[in-house]
Amino acid sequence: MKKLLFLCAVTAFTFTSRAQTEDKRWNVGLHAGVTQYNGDLGRDWYKTDNSMYGFGGISVSRYLGKLFDLNLLLSKGTIGYHNNEAASFKSDFNAASINLRFNIVAPEYVIRPYVFAGVGAILFDNQLNFHQEKYDFMLPSAGGGINIRLTPVIMLNLQETFLFSNHDGRDGIDNADGKMNKKDSYVTHMAGLTFNMGNSVDTDQDGVSDKKDNCPDTPAGVAVDKKGCPLDKDADGVPDYLDNCPDISGSKMLNGCPDKDNDGVEDSKDQCPDQAGTVTLNGCPDADGDGVADKDDQCVNTKSGTKVDSKGCPMDSDKDGVTDDIDRCPDVAGVVALKGCPDTDGDGVVDIDDKCPNAKGTPANSGCPEITKADIVRITYIGSKLFFENNSDKLKVASLSQLDELTLILNRNQGAKLTIEGHTDSVGADDFNMTLSQKRSDSVKQYLIGKGIEEARLTAIGFGETKPIAVNTTALGKAKNRRVELKTNY
Repeated sequence: MKKLLFLCAVTAFTFTSRAQTEDKRWNVGLHAGVTQYNGDLGRDWYKTDNSMYGFGGISVSRYLGKLFDLNLLLSKGTIGYHNNEAASFKSDFNAASINLRFNIVAPEYVIRPYVFAGVGAILFDNQLNFHQEKYDFMLPSAGGGINIRLTPVIMLNLQETFLFSNHDGRDGIDNADGKMNKKDSYVTHMAGLTFNMGNSVDTDQDGVSDKKDNCPDTPAGVAVDKKGCPLDKDADGVPDYLDNCPDISGSKMLNGCPDKDNDGVEDSKDQCPDQAGTVTLNGCPDADGDGVADKDDQCVNTKSGTKVDSKGCPMDSDKDGVTDDIDRCPDVAGVVALKGCPDTDGDGVVDIDDKCPNAKGTPANSGCPEITKADIVRITYIGSKLFFENNSDKLKVASLSQLDELTLILNRNQGAKLTIEGHTDSVGADDFNMTLSQKRSDSVKQYLIGKGIEEARLTAIGFGETKPIAVNTTALGKAKNRRVELKTNY
């Protein structure tokens, strides 16, 4: 308890130290000064010809915020008044006080004035004898002062403290009658040195503590501003250590380098800096998208997707005078009139479309000679000799030799196409007959495909009993209606 009171009174005499910061929250101080009395015997405040007595003290402060500190001051010294032998007193004291200080300016300022207020106690006993009659409460203690920064850690502190006692008898006269304005009071004039304590944390070692560092992950060795962020001389949002053009404002996408035409190629590498282009063409435009920059393109309107040469003109791989973009046969030299394709037999049908490229034919017959009348008659005859098992689409063996001959005729006439029509008599249900006729037509078609005839040349149709060629009331008529017809066309 004695030590607590001792702490309480000294704080009234000083609110010490240079202002603490978020990094250095604690502060200690050493102080010395003089005390002056105001009471029933007289008034010494700010008079240099009357009595003044000395004291010393230590302080401990805690940072609360940019403008507020909490301070505990412990002091020891003498208080008294001396005018003549009849009107004087003198007493040793131990004191403690705790005060809240308001700093008028922020910690960054070199000179910081402040005001404070708080409570304390003074023990009028050199032996620290804590009997109630030995100590007074100071309600309130108040004052002001100034801190002057000498170094980043050390401050010169000057302070005035006013102490208003709850008693009136320390000078030997007690006539206050409980009135506060008649009770004894004191003032202290104090000077001292204060010291900040605590270690700031600076994870990225850039000289700015983490609590003030807006960029706590700055790489080692990078120059930073007061907020701990990398310097950015050209203010383009790209820090200098990452900026390939630190003296010219540029784009973040290009590591700080300028790009006037906004084409993604920095100006120093852009062969067309005033025209938006492509990265692959070093910033130059390519209107036809052929991969050749317009400045080098002799055919600037080439159709999109066309293969071009180094001058931007369509390729002519076979050197036949027809460019590849319109040449149907770009790898084989042909004639201009046939879009660059050859026509070996000279029938006007290019080889790639000519079913008979080595025999002169007609365009209507896909470049093949027209089928002879004899072959047409033979095909019709073969159709009449195709037979199936009863109520089945299975070809009879005798029909196979006929189809083999048909294959030879079709191979001889590559441009000819064949329609296979299946028919039945009226015996049985209509749906059954329709399905059966289709299956029989398909059976003939599949046999020919198996012999190498292209499917595209063959069409199979089933007509069922819908197209009779004789009456269905006689056995002979029914036999005639059960048939396959083969028809050629181009």
